[in-house]
Amino acid sequence: MADGDLRDNPAARGPREGRDADGMAGVAGAPGDVEDAQESDAARRRRRAQFLRELHEAKQLRDRVQPRRARAARMRQQMRMRTFRW
Repeated sequence: MADGDLRDNPAARGPREGRDADGMAGVAGAPGDVEDAQESDAARRRRRAQFLRELHEAKQLRDRVQPRRARAARMRQQMRMRTFRW
């Protein structure tokens, strides 16, 4: 499936969790909404932590399979740090 298919067909992306028909999460003032908002906040933090772990793992893999590019990036970073003025 191409990227354009996902953009054109919102159903292909899957349901949006914790959202009502307008796409707003937890806007109504019922007491259960506060608990749902906290739960969705925790779920968002879990998803974000998982994403960051996978991103870090992907960067490490890229550095292992492309050592020349990784070395060049380290050298550029060192040069930036040397020329940085406090």
